[in-house]
Amino acid sequence: MLRKQQGYSQQKLADIANVEQSTIRRIELVQLAPTLDLLISLSRALGLQVWELVNDPAITNSDKEV
Repeated sequence: MLRKQQGYSQQKLADIANVEQSTIRRIELVQLAPTLDLLISLSRALGLQVWELVNDPAITNSDKEV
């Protein structure tokens, strides 16, 4: 949701955050739990604070196991 609000494709966000597009896809599919380093990179790429990424109830209250 945050990526789309910024108007970024998965590839564009991956390029800005200096990660693989597959990493972004796996995070969005709740198949990968991001490391702190990755959260920092993503927050910088999105112009957000790390807590804004992890404070979303859709993320923190997910029933899916990571």
